[in-house]
Amino acid sequence: MSDPAAVVPPAMLHEWTEAQTGFMHAALAEAAKAQALGEVPVGAVVVHQGRIIGAGHNQPITRHDPSAHAEMLALRAAAATLENYRLPGCELYVTLEPCLMCSGVMMHARLARVVFATNDPKTGCAGSVINPFMDPRLNHHTEVLGGLLAQEAAAQLKAFFAERRRQQKAARDARAAGG
Repeated sequence: MSDPAAVVPPAMLHEWTEAQTGFMHAALAEAAKAQALGEVPVGAVVVHQGRIIGAGHNQPITRHDPSAHAEMLALRAAAATLENYRLPGCELYVTLEPCLMCSGVMMHARLARVVFATNDPKTGCAGSVINPFMDPRLNHHTEVLGGLLAQEAAAQLKAFFAERRRQQKAARDARAAGG
């Protein structure tokens, strides 16, 4: 297997625009909404002609829906806005590298570009684990850029999981103490 770093463009190779940075900040704000619900803090926005037309944050626990990932909810909102399941000319900004489910939907929607903040070394499907976006056998190829505000997104995720581990330890300690 090829080196995943070779297929996920490092942030230093791409000069981000002020608009792109603003869209990723909007995705980070969506991620904060997920965190407030106790969900893994991932957020996404879909942009068409320079404006956000769909936004979403992780809600699989809240909605009892394994497909309620931030990207899926943002894509559904954008499709409703454009009244079309195809989203040509649209870009999706997401705080975490997409999973396989979300990557597949992005390609079916015919997104022009996906921009993600931080890599997901366990389930990332834009180069970290696999990369269907670069598979020549598929009929649509979405451009993928990674690394925009990666440190901010990684810090948000790390803080969430540190707090979750702290809460789990406190619960175990309380059970062990009989209370």
